Amino acid sequence: MTAPLVSILIPCYNAARWLPATLESALAQTHRPREIIVIDDGSTDDSLAIARTFIPRGVQVYAQPNRGAAVARNHGLAVARGDFVQYLDADDLLAPDKITRQLAHPDSADSSVLLSATWGRFQHKPTETTFAAELLCADFLPVDFMITKFRTHGMMHPAAWLVSRTLIDKAGPWDERLSLDDDGEYFTRVVLAARCIRHCADSRSFYRSGLPGSLSRSRSARAWTSQFLSIESSVRHLLTAEDSPRTRAASADVLQRLIFESYPAVPALRRQATDQVRLFGGSNVAFEAGPRFRVAAQLLGWRLAKRLRDRLSR
Repeated sequence: MTAPLVSILIPCYNAARWLPATLESALAQTHRPREIIVIDDGSTDDSLAIARTFIPRGVQVYAQPNRGAAVARNHGLAVARGDFVQYLDADDLLAPDKITRQLAHPDSADSSVLLSATWGRFQHKPTETTFAAELLCADFLPVDFMITKFRTHGMMHPAAWLVSRTLIDKAGPWDERLSLDDDGEYFTRVVLAARCIRHCADSRSFYRSGLPGSLSRSRSARAWTSQFLSIESSVRHLLTAEDSPRTRAASADVLQRLIFESYPAVPALRRQATDQVRLFGGSNVAFEAGPRFRVAAQLLGWRLAKRLRDRLSR
């Protein structure tokens, strides 16, 4: 039986510092055949020049004006030929056998199965990676995965997945309106398109986090607007798959948590989300914070306590 072709798609914007290591981790994959595709999204640093130095080693490099990671990923999908797609951000890493181990799973031949991996966080050196327990790193039915994600504030970063072309086509393209949490909305559609999720515990990916200036740390009005749109779209997708008391409760929880996190920004979007939480029956989610904040919130209320905390952090 011929081994499947895997397309490794790397959107890149001003990642010159980390891109070489990311490309080396893609080139080091033990699975063959594979193709590596870099889409430079109008970088103003040396990212594009660095990417082009890897062309002699078989890396495909495309350049586009700066239009965002979702557009870059859609560009990559348009040129990819793989039976499977491995998304890889330009500052993240894969273990050399990451893809090999996922494709060794007994259910990997079923294109309706979505494959996940164990993942951990690091900031500077991958040897410092912490592989903390993550409830989402398990076998799931699609709706159960989304309920767990919404209710526990769980996360799977894009590189943890290995997605068949069948699921790519069923899920549709990345939503190019989104910046922050574009992956959350996209993988909601991928998950719900799948028959089931199979977790490959011995397959590993490495998520670089805590970088100053990263999109995930942005708190601009534009970023919050994208976050709200992403969550609301994900809620809609889940309720389309199953509209039940349990999915409504999970949807209320994820929206209530976003209301807490975004306060005092984007008041109109928070009011809209508050109306949705009421429609779904309310939420008992508490503001997630340390013990000092909880004491302040009890004395002052969570809104004033959050304003004070945000002011002190600035």
